[in-house]
Amino acid sequence: MARLKSHGAMKTPVFVIFIAGLFIALAGLFSCLNRATADNQDSAGAQKAFTEAAEVLFHPRCQNCHPAGDAPTIRDDSQPHMFNVKRGPEGKGAGAMNCALCHGEANKPGGAPGVANWHMPPENMPMVFQGRTPGELCRQLKDPKMNGGKTGELIVEHISKDPLVGWAWNPGEGRTTPKMSHTDFSAKMNEWVKKGASCPE
Repeated sequence: MARLKSHGAMKTPVFVIFIAGLFIALAGLFSCLNRATADNQDSAGAQKAFTEAAEVLFHPRCQNCHPAGDAPTIRDDSQPHMFNVKRGPEGKGAGAMNCALCHGEANKPGGAPGVANWHMPPENMPMVFQGRTPGELCRQLKDPKMNGGKTGELIVEHISKDPLVGWAWNPGEGRTTPKMSHTDFSAKMNEWVKKGASCPE
């Protein structure tokens, strides 16, 4: 009996060491998961990335087709569009003043700019850029009710691949382009999404 008690007593420290080791391992795992979550929810980093990307969104090449009203604007000083052009229900013009009358699938030398599917956002989703602060624009872009139900990843895909977005860097003679390249702009927007899509105040 004495030997059995002694043998059981020897097993106890081994069990305690095992449990302690298990807790240490779990603590390390939770620490790694918390660090990964923190990396993916870097609010300050996301806000910085969006603020930098917003310089493109506020450039005339983008703002002119994302006006505060229903009429697009033109040129670098955002003048009213000629011929009293309006957005229309689908964003392709109203009545006989269809965008495609002047805007073809390529820029016309000395004439109207163009790219495939030239249009403004539709009436039910105007996506206004003009007059917004970076924070207001950010919250608008990430709101599914205002962005056509897009996730952050779909927003990045849109600004990276849509020819109409890419046109801003190939607008034709006499029109300026954003200082940030299209590649860098896409990367900044992707960084914003990956870090949690937090918006500036």
